[in-house]
Amino acid sequence: MENGVKTVCAKNQCVGCMACFDMCPKSAITIVDTRQAYNAVIDEEKCIHCGICTNVCQNNKETTLKHPETWYQGWIEDEKLRRKSSSGGAAKAISRQFISEGGVVVSCCFKNGVFGFECAASFEELEKFTGSKYVKSNPSGTYKKVQELLKEKKKVLFIGLPCQVGALKTVIKENDNLYTVDLICHGTPSPKLLCDYLALHNVNLEEVSSISFRYKDVFGLAQDRIPLSQPGSCDNYLLAFLCGLDYTDNCYECKYAGINRGSDITIGDSWGSDLAEDEQRRGISIMLCQTEKGEQLLKRSDMKLFPVNLEHAVSVNDQLREPSCKTKKHDLFFKKYPGKSFNYATFCCLPFKCVKQRIKAFLLKTKILRGGDEL
Repeated sequence: MENGVKTVCAKNQCVGCMACFDMCPKSAITIVDTRQAYNAVIDEEKCIHCGICTNVCQNNKETTLKHPETWYQGWIEDEKLRRKSSSGGAAKAISRQFISEGGVVVSCCFKNGVFGFECAASFEELEKFTGSKYVKSNPSGTYKKVQELLKEKKKVLFIGLPCQVGALKTVIKENDNLYTVDLICHGTPSPKLLCDYLALHNVNLEEVSSISFRYKDVFGLAQDRIPLSQPGSCDNYLLAFLCGLDYTDNCYECKYAGINRGSDITIGDSWGSDLAEDEQRRGISIMLCQTEKGEQLLKRSDMKLFPVNLEHAVSVNDQLREPSCKTKKHDLFFKKYPGKSFNYATFCCLPFKCVKQRIKAFLLKTKILRGGDEL
């Protein structure tokens, strides 16, 4: 309780997993998004003090994390699917194998202006999950749906952020039919920030049919396949994200950012790979297996697997060591943000990087610089 407001967990530490919101029998939970932080607020007039919300909150209990048993790097064998993937297509390969065995995949997709979760039981339905999403998603409704599927004796593969996997495991205890894949995550901004940034380009997120954040190692927002900045340059939304300026407060204290993980399989980009540069350009995934069933699913999937030096992989991927660092620039970003624009706040924090990207965009547009070249 603080200032007369009762929250499910400590103030500003809510991860936005929506487990308490979903499981409350009286709809007494409201998720308050201030752009800088989330809070799960309890309406005491509706609350019956059943304790379900605090019991399913991952911040209120110890989380079981395991060291990987095996680790690999590689890519999906189907070259067309690899080209469409952000990295090496690990999520796609694992999902396709799971569906071919009669299972259901649950993951994040963009629909009607919301980054929410849906089910897929066919290869065609999997297409809605394609692509990285650099924004906080909303798993509301997912936990009960997964419960229903498991009660029907169906096998379920859940793919999400580490905190979302953690939430699922607080709601659903050990179940042999539940498989989980978590993504190596740097942190996530509030979707309100994305809406604010798009508004600067006269784009209403609710009217957009598709949105993308990157292609391989090229980062840039595009709505309905139309880039918001010069292709090859990095727009301010992705620049702020990549520099860790605007994640919600909880992300900087994430207990899942480390080599020990809570899922069956962890996937991400194989940064610093020792494989051929041509393969790196086409995308290589890293896969850490924490359980035997996770490793067996990976090995059955259509992935070309290679050894990877785990110590090196950890050294070039900060989130396998520790959470993103909350710097003074983060505080400055949100200090400058109220009453101003996303671009103004980003420029105040990253003036040199912003100017560099503007120059790069101009040089690319005038064809003085070619795509893929650096200043």
